[in-house]
Amino acid sequence: MAVTTSQSYDKTARQVLTGSSGIRRRHFQFSSVLVYIALAIAALVTIFPLAWMFVSSLKPGSEIATTPLGLDLHTLSFHNYTALLAAVPMWVGFQNTFIVLILQGGATMLFCPLAGFAFAKFQFRGKKFLFAFVLSTMMVPAIAMILPLLLEMGALNWVDTYQGLIAPGLVNAFAIFWTRQQIADVPNELLEAAKVDGCTPFGMYWRIVLPLMRPALAALAIMTFLGIYNDFVWPVIVTGSDSMQTLQVMLSNLATQINNSSPGTTGHDAWGMIMAASTVATLPVLVLFIALQRQFVSGMLAGSVKG
Repeated sequence: MAVTTSQSYDKTARQVLTGSSGIRRRHFQFSSVLVYIALAIAALVTIFPLAWMFVSSLKPGSEIATTPLGLDLHTLSFHNYTALLAAVPMWVGFQNTFIVLILQGGATMLFCPLAGFAFAKFQFRGKKFLFAFVLSTMMVPAIAMILPLLLEMGALNWVDTYQGLIAPGLVNAFAIFWTRQQIADVPNELLEAAKVDGCTPFGMYWRIVLPLMRPALAALAIMTFLGIYNDFVWPVIVTGSDSMQTLQVMLSNLATQINNSSPGTTGHDAWGMIMAASTVATLPVLVLFIALQRQFVSGMLAGSVKG
C-alpha cells in the first residue's frame, strides 16, 4: 500500500513538472514570436525610406509629386539617371570624395593604430598627460574649431584645395582611443616572448598586434569611411569652386545645379533627379557595409566579453 502511494505521488509530481515545463516552453515560444515580429517591423521601418528612394528615382517627377507612395510599373524608367548625368558632373564629386577618403582615411588607419599601440604597451614620460590631452580634444565641439581651422587654412593658402580638405582630419582622436582600448587586451606575454626572440617594436606591432585586432580595424575602417564620406560642414566651408566640391556638398546644391544647367527643368523633374543622385550616393555605403558587416559586428563587440 505504501509503495502504491509513493508511485502515485511520483506520477503526480512528474505530471506537475511536465505541465509547468510545457507552460514555460509555450511562454518562451510566444515571447520569441513577439521578438521576431518587433524585429521585422523595425527592419521594415528602416528599409522603407531606402526602398522608397530607389523606386522614386525610377518614377517621373510629376508622379513623385502627385502620388509619392504610388507604384505604376509602366512608368518606371532610368530617365532620371540619364538626365542627371547629362546635367550634373557627379563624377567630380565622387572623384574629390575618393581622393579625401584615400589620403585622409589612409593616414587615420596608418598612424592612429600606431599611436594606440604606443599608449597601450609602452611606458614613457608624459604618457598619461598626452593620452588625457588626446581625449580632451574629443570634448571640444567640432563647430567651435571651424573658425580657427578656416583662419589657419587661409594663412597657408589652402582654402579650396585638397590640402585644406584633408589636413584637419589626418589624425583622429577617437581612432587613437579606439585602437588603444583594443590593443590593451593583447596579452603582454606574447609581446615579451617576441621581444626575447629579438623582435623589434614595429615587428611586434606588425606580426602580433595587427593580426589580433583585424575585426576592430575593420570596424574602425567602416566608421572612418562613413565619417569622411558623409562629412558636409567642413567641405562646404573650405571649398568654393564647383571643381573642388565633395559628393555631399554637390548633393546639397543639386537643385541649383540642375536649374542652372537645364533652365527648362521643372521642379517635379528636379526631384526625380535628386532621388536618382541620392540613390547613387547611397550605393557605396551599402556595398561596403554588406561586404564587411561580419567584421564590423565582431569589431564592435571586441573586448566586450572578459574572461
